[in-house]
Amino acid sequence: MFTDSYKHKGMRNGLVRLIREKGIRDERVLQAVAEVPRHFFFEKAFLEHAYQDKAFPIGEGQTISQPYTVAYQTELLEVKPTDKVLEIGTGSGYQCWILLKITPNVYTIEYNKVLYQKAVNFFKAMNLVPKTFLGDGSQGLPAYAPFDKILVTAGAPVIPKNLLSQLKVGGILVIPVGDATNQKMIRVTRVEADEFTREEFDNFKFVPLLGKSGWNL
Repeated sequence: MFTDSYKHKGMRNGLVRLIREKGIRDERVLQAVAEVPRHFFFEKAFLEHAYQDKAFPIGEGQTISQPYTVAYQTELLEVKPTDKVLEIGTGSGYQCWILLKITPNVYTIEYNKVLYQKAVNFFKAMNLVPKTFLGDGSQGLPAYAPFDKILVTAGAPVIPKNLLSQLKVGGILVIPVGDATNQKMIRVTRVEADEFTREEFDNFKFVPLLGKSGWNL
């Protein structure tokens, strides 16, 4: 069912060249994009879209993110091989697999039950073992905190305070914040127990973060 050919690997190398030209410099991120078979997330009829640098619908009103966006967020997160990472919004599982290429310690939570079950089945088929959860990602995973890194893959109206409290000192949160049509990529670093720094980066458009500290749609 899942075939990864030299042709697919060549297409991924082309994708890596493209996102490198767009400014991605972290070699671990580029290597992860080169290794993860994005076409595994696509129905057979849509395989030609797998290595285009664009988002694509995966059902339930959600998308598999544009590869550049995935690489951009992952680079901002500065993931190390020893990091414990929380991903908010499992979605297709593509971003999670990228993270797993850098660190084995990935926790991921999905709000949508259909997407959650689909991702769990996919991870099992691929012999991937992230810690998967179904629930309100805007509240994080307090029972498993603290985390070195937290990545939010949906647009939030504000930065959820619960996520900030679940960061280790020295930890980083990357989250798109804004309205329903446009979000600014924000990086928050917990420099002390009660002190955070905030950096703003480029604008993006994500699907909405649903939940108590997100959009209640």
